[in-house]
This record gives sequence, C-alpha cells and structure tokens, in this order.
Amino acid sequence: MAYSETHTTADSAKIMVPSAAPLAVPLTQDDLKKIAAYKAVEHVESGMVVGLGTGSTAKHAVDRIAQLLKQGKLKDIVGIPTSTKTYEQAVSMGIPLSDLDSHPVIDLSIDGADEVDPHLNLVKGRGGSLLREKMVESVSRKFIVIVDKSKLVSHIGGSGLAMPVEVIPFCWKHSLNRLVSLFSYAGCVGKLRKASETGKPYVTDNGNFVIDLYFERDIGDLNEASDAILRLPGIVEHGMFIGLASSVIIAGVDGVTVKTNIGNEVKVDSFSYNDLRDFF
Repeated sequence: MAYSETHTTADSAKIMVPSAAPLAVPLTQDDLKKIAAYKAVEHVESGMVVGLGTGSTAKHAVDRIAQLLKQGKLKDIVGIPTSTKTYEQAVSMGIPLSDLDSHPVIDLSIDGADEVDPHLNLVKGRGGSLLREKMVESVSRKFIVIVDKSKLVSHIGGSGLAMPVEVIPFCWKHSLNRLVSLFSYAGCVGKLRKASETGKPYVTDNGNFVIDLYFERDIGDLNEASDAILRLPGIVEHGMFIGLASSVIIAGVDGVTVKTNIGNEVKVDSFSYNDLRDFF
C-alpha cells in the first residue's frame, strides 16, 4: 500500500475543539479522545442512520450527536447502538434508535479502536463489544475511527495488549488452547477475560466469553490469521477489523491527523491547533 501526505492548516479546514482551556494547558488523554470524537461528528448529517460505537472515545461522539440534536443542528438521526451500554447512553440522551433488522445498511459509523496499524487495520473489542461492533461497522457505507495517538502501532498486536476473541462458553479452555497453538510462531499467550468486580468470567452482551490473545511477534498476514481463527469450531468472532475503516482521526498534543483509505493509498491530512485558540 502506498502513502501520500498533505497538510491542512486552520485557514483551509475548520476543526471544533471541545474545551475552554487555553492551549498552554496540557491536553489530557480524555481531551484528545473528545477532540477526535467531535471532529468525526462533523461528518454526521441530518437524516442519516448512524452506527454508535462503544467505549470511552465513542462515548464522546454519542454525547456530541445528542447535543446537536437538542440544539436542532441535526434532525432525523437514527442510531444503531453496538452494545447494551451504548444503547442505555443513547436512550438516556434522547437519540432515536433502531437495529440492523430495520436498517441493514448504515450511512456512517463512528467508533474507537484499541490499535491502528499503518494500513488502517484495527484491533477492537477490549471493551467486550467486538461482535456487535463488527456487525454494525461492516455494513456501514463509511466507518470513521477515532483514537488518540497512543493507539498507533507498527503491526496488529504491536502494543503488547490483548487481541480479543469471542468464544462460546462450552469448553472454553479447549478453544483457548487451540487459539494459542494456532499462533505459537508469534509467541502467543491466551487468557480468559474475567470481570474485575467478581473475578468470574467476563460475559459479553451475547452471553459469550472472551479470550484475550497476546503476541510477542508479528502474526503476519491478517486475512490468513482471520480465516484460521474463524475456522475453529466454538469461535464466534475476533477483534481484528481488517480493511473496514474508511478513515482514522488521530488526536495528538500538536494537532489532529486524518488518515483516509483511498483505493490502495492512505491519504494523510494534518490539522494544527496553533491557529485555533478561539475554540479552546
């Protein structure tokens, strides 16, 4: 995949930064998440069916959509939530909701990610909602990913953190062992995810368990890895989102970078905060 890069200043593109603090105040990680989320919501238009992501970054996007609906700046939005948690958040904020049965094609989805590689492949699901997220985002005409710079990796699994796999509870140890064996060449370690409050197995919205895989080395071809995982009986879905992202909005301390998939290229646009003091 080739890469091209362009840089856009505040004179040619406007970014809304949701903070009243001066630029001299360091931005927190949550500030960066909010900046990325607000930038993504600029792509939401009245009348759209919108996939509502799950997690600490996507939460800001849901908040922003609700705010714009209340202000009358957005109208006739239908949200498709990707988890029970997002459903409850959206209902509490008055966002009209539906599901994939009624809306099998979605105009735009906005969600966070746990990892983003140079080709805009993702790891998602450390929050446990990978199956519903993939169901929604795979049928979206446009899928915008919102992250802070800490989520960028050289390869999938490169953060050393979990790549989740949703499995049925029946004989989960057998599934774990088969997954670890599958990626032994990458120094794979697998662990059953447990709920921090109870110490019992974490249960997804779909009633399944999650096995977290950790890799010491690059797992290689992602499509081959995906196929190998999904061929194992008892596996429901994995957290690699391969080729699904239309664009990724990355908020960093110096500005926002937007990476967009255009054919076989990734176009990069950079937005500086330097001339945006009125928005802080």
